[in-house]
Amino acid sequence: MRISYTTLFSVMKERLVKYGVCEEIAEACARNLADTSLCGVYSHGLNRFPRIITLIQKGVIKPNNKPSPVRTAGAFEVWDGNMGMGNTNAAFAMERAITLAKQNGIGAVALRHTNHWQRGGAFGIQAANSGCAGICWTTTMPNMPAWGGADRRIGNNPLVFCVPYDEDDGVSQPYVMADSAMAQFSYGALESAQLAGKQLPVVGGYDEHGALTTDPAAIAKTWRVLPMGFWKGSALSVMLDLFAVLMSDGKPVCEIGKHGNTPEDEYDLNQVFIAINIQWNEHGHELVRQIVYDLKASIPIENGEALRYPGEREHKIRAENLKEGIPVNENIWNTVLAL
Repeated sequence: MRISYTTLFSVMKERLVKYGVCEEIAEACARNLADTSLCGVYSHGLNRFPRIITLIQKGVIKPNNKPSPVRTAGAFEVWDGNMGMGNTNAAFAMERAITLAKQNGIGAVALRHTNHWQRGGAFGIQAANSGCAGICWTTTMPNMPAWGGADRRIGNNPLVFCVPYDEDDGVSQPYVMADSAMAQFSYGALESAQLAGKQLPVVGGYDEHGALTTDPAAIAKTWRVLPMGFWKGSALSVMLDLFAVLMSDGKPVCEIGKHGNTPEDEYDLNQVFIAINIQWNEHGHELVRQIVYDLKASIPIENGEALRYPGEREHKIRAENLKEGIPVNENIWNTVLAL
């Protein structure tokens, strides 16, 4: 089934207010989730909404708390998220990084004691819309074995890179973006495949017999997702945890793991937001176009399948969903309506 963007946004905002979230934060949170589903990232939009309400009910998310400053050192700031709403905390932190970048050329904000940011790419897009290149990442609970290990010790720690892209044709997306967990597939992607009754396109983890599989349900059961690039994804996960903790002075992934073993136990996270003001480079947009055009001139393996630059597919999905409505899982939608 499909739901209009306006309906999706309005229902989520109303439910947040019902559960004690102030109007300002409810609107920003619901807008972020609705935009995420609009762009086709359903796993981190509406699908995550019931979990947010559960964490509010448990008192884990303190939705009306806002970030407070901890320390400042030139173009670098540390903020405490005070366990507030994850996606609105993250939007605030990226906005601070953008402000610092406009003043100094580059800005960095480390955020501790915060919650799941939902779709990290939203904050890369936020930087690009402000004329900055954005880099951001988050820690998670231990949800992936280190390379060579059988038990969960590291996080899939999503990492985002986003650069403004001005093709000047009135059609193209205004950014080039990579938004990726350190696992071959995020848990949200596993959940989406499960809900759709689909197999993964390539192996994504291990089943209970220790065999690699494309079955999302089998992987979700073992929590043994495969690090992307095998040992490389494992190493990157560890380094992202190290940098986030050193910059924010928050809890490392191993400490977050002491909260419990369910998705609802993923809280008190660290995130880093970096914005780079690219306006100083008068050839910046031209260079981005040169790289994108060269990529798209690649000889495709399959006839008629032109290569896409990272993030390009979202424009088509967004336009389709605005016109026809956003696809939603009927069970999840009914769960939200019943809240």
